[in-house]
Amino acid sequence: MTRNRHRIAPFITAALFCWSSAQAAEPSILSLSTSLGSLASNGLNTASTEAQIATASDVELPSLDLALAETDLWCRIRKGYAIPDLENQLVTNQLTWYSTRTEYIQRTVQRGSRYLFHVVEELEKRGMPTELALLPFIESAFNPQAISSAKASGMWQFMAATGRDFNLKQTMFKDDRRGVLDSTDAALNYLERLYGIFGDWQLVLAAYNWGEGSVQRAIKKQQAMGLPIDFNSLSALMPAETKNYVPKLQAVKNIIAHPEQFNIALPQLDNQAYFVSVEKTRDIDVRVAAQLAELSLGEFNALNPQFNRPVITGDSKTKILLPTDNAILFKENLSKWQGPLSSWSTHTVTKTERVESLAGKLGLKPELIRETNLIPAKMMVKAGSTLLIPKSTKNLDLDISTEIAEKAQLVFEKSAPDTRKIVVKVGKKDKINIIASRYKVTVAQLMEWNKLKHETLSAGQSLQVQVPILHAKGKQQNFAYAHTKNARTTTTARSSKNMLAHAKSNKKRHG
Repeated sequence: MTRNRHRIAPFITAALFCWSSAQAAEPSILSLSTSLGSLASNGLNTASTEAQIATASDVELPSLDLALAETDLWCRIRKGYAIPDLENQLVTNQLTWYSTRTEYIQRTVQRGSRYLFHVVEELEKRGMPTELALLPFIESAFNPQAISSAKASGMWQFMAATGRDFNLKQTMFKDDRRGVLDSTDAALNYLERLYGIFGDWQLVLAAYNWGEGSVQRAIKKQQAMGLPIDFNSLSALMPAETKNYVPKLQAVKNIIAHPEQFNIALPQLDNQAYFVSVEKTRDIDVRVAAQLAELSLGEFNALNPQFNRPVITGDSKTKILLPTDNAILFKENLSKWQGPLSSWSTHTVTKTERVESLAGKLGLKPELIRETNLIPAKMMVKAGSTLLIPKSTKNLDLDISTEIAEKAQLVFEKSAPDTRKIVVKVGKKDKINIIASRYKVTVAQLMEWNKLKHETLSAGQSLQVQVPILHAKGKQQNFAYAHTKNARTTTTARSSKNMLAHAKSNKKRHG
């Protein structure tokens, strides 16, 4: 892909703006005045009009000196803007929305500060517009743990199927849709592919949000009617989310370009890598890795959000990301570490079972199994599933095999209910404690189920009761059924007596 080229005037304007910003922040850059003086001698000074700058297309730019001014990542991003600006009411609306939420912008920028340098580096390697580095601002607010209502995941919000199309592995142990390196590479590959189809960055962005097929159908519809196929023209056919998608990016792009116009102070971002990747050769607990790197769990997880479990499995191809200084500490501390790196193993479930049953067999607490393996309440674990469990003393030195790490699955099945709801009529002599004792529940439960404000009951009143279903010797014994059966038996016996008395009193009627 060839990059959209800048005109000379915007390039110089951006360079001067970044230089002046850097000069204000770093007095030592005053030495650049000599090189800028050479620009001024060619009619290029800060007071030049736009027309004067535009005619200076033959000026040779001093690459070294201007590069020295690029100490601020924001300047680097602004200089790489290459998508044509969009101007419409939707952009104005989005500008109003974002510019009045300065705290939201500050939080989002703070999160994004970990990832922006890497994204900009990758964009420039491919010759792509650098405002695409701001796209996660719209997609996820730079939260790599974000999950949409449609189950899109990660900083770049990949759906499961699209992620697999771009080689993002999704296993029990990790989800590459959330990984900073893998998801960024996949997102840029996807955007490049879309540009190869549409050749228009605004349509590329629409396709990234709406789907390439949807945009292609909209284009064909417009062409059939002899209408333009630019984003503004096609937006009438788009859903509201996509119609606002490019305006949102344009709004953020405008704010980043001139934050002072919106009374927003962007935090300074150094134009250097925030993190480096570190190889690992053995399984390692997330907790241990964070400890060796002298990082909080929150910061470690922010850089390594793809790991689903408390242990990082895999071989040396599995990387962990750490801030540069912490990577040095990690290696130093690792060389001195005496304890086990990993405290987790796996167990394959041979038959579909309840967590409580599995916990009993493994000698573990059900809560530990549920929390570690993210098993929802009232769910059974299906046969063939892999559970993560603590290591025993016998396998402390064994790592989880690569095959299990890549192919392990955990499948759930809804368990049979443990209780059944019945309705009970209150008798003349019944009290709430008598009914609670009869059905082996508590007075508090009866009051909660029936939203009772006091314990006094009235004859004929209906009460809902959750009675337990007992499981014995592999067969279900329905406690609720036993109670209702007894109630029916009593009712039937009484009814039989009444019918017999009625029959005797009316014998002559059928005689």
